[in-house]
Amino acid sequence: MRVIAGSARRLLLKTVEGLDTRPTTDRIKETLFNILQNEISGSTVLDLFAGSGAIGIEALSRGAREAVFIENGSRQAACIRDNLRTTRLMEKAVVMECDVLIGISRLSTQKKFDFIFLDPPYLKGIEQTVLNAVRESGTAGRDTLIIVEAALITDFSWAESFGYRIVRRKEYKTNQHVFLKLHDGGDYETSHLPREL
Repeated sequence: MRVIAGSARRLLLKTVEGLDTRPTTDRIKETLFNILQNEISGSTVLDLFAGSGAIGIEALSRGAREAVFIENGSRQAACIRDNLRTTRLMEKAVVMECDVLIGISRLSTQKKFDFIFLDPPYLKGIEQTVLNAVRESGTAGRDTLIIVEAALITDFSWAESFGYRIVRRKEYKTNQHVFLKLHDGGDYETSHLPREL
């Protein structure tokens, strides 16, 4: 796994072996950031279930101002720190080694993020719990774009009842990225985003 673009381009990232971590593939990561590329520079990023930190690090490499990584696993958190040192991006990062819900609670009212990335274990229904916590915490504002990586068969028909609307969906062979905003927020300008890549 590598950083695809930006200041840390082509640098290799460590991953944690085992079933507890499921890194986003380089191809899917590249597709995601091709969609977001015009919005990343100067942004603030919250990377939940951060794993190796690849998503937040890619954002930092492409010019994000700050990234907060929340990861409960000690090996994974150590891996994130190693990868931040390798990419020389540690000064722009905060690594919180704790449960995601606890981390969101700690961030409550401190700041609103421009992007929140959420990559929980597939097919366990965790998305609803975490998105409910995000909405109540104040970490998402009217302009925050939340991107959830989930198995392709994951149903998001509940999103509206949780206060969210789906503004875009990008499907891959076995998984998907679902782009959400708070339902009472302003419209996300998607006219410049390619419909499919």
